[in-house]
Amino acid sequence: MGNSRLSKKYTETVVAELKEEFNYKNVMQIPKIEKISINMGIGDAIQNSKLVDSAASDLAIITGQKPIVRKAKKSISNFKLRQGMPIGCSVTLRGDRMYEFLDRFIALAVPRIRDFKGLPVKGFDGRGNYNLGVKEHTIFPEIEYDKIDKVRGMNITFVTNAKTDEEAFSLLQRLGMPFVKKKIK
Repeated sequence: MGNSRLSKKYTETVVAELKEEFNYKNVMQIPKIEKISINMGIGDAIQNSKLVDSAASDLAIITGQKPIVRKAKKSISNFKLRQGMPIGCSVTLRGDRMYEFLDRFIALAVPRIRDFKGLPVKGFDGRGNYNLGVKEHTIFPEIEYDKIDKVRGMNITFVTNAKTDEEAFSLLQRLGMPFVKKKIK
């Protein structure tokens, strides 16, 4: 692990707290975040393909990594969509970039969400991963509001190696994620 603030917090305090809470016998059992996947769908790209470039550049500014442009797998005539047309972009963050993004997301972006009362607990998938939908990509301070063409949403997935949702919830909460409720059921 690198030298970002959250990775230091994970190794110095969170590991010991999780080991004590769940009575792990081995250090390798302690859950950790493996990757963060950020996806941005661009449905308007069917009419105007330049929207994909602007969305990809916004995502690159947010994550610090060049996104992969995703193409349609099937043609859907009702949506005037042809196979191979670009319809979204995605980024997978690992290592230091992942911790830097998570730190900026928790400290800077989440407090800027409109009418924020806490992140929903319902986003866990049963295998220790957490999914979150963001309605506006403008919550990130790197995005200049005057230079964007359209406000877009994105899906952020926090992939952990935790076995249960309770372990993943405890890990993310100890890293600073502001959830609505205190405990997951």
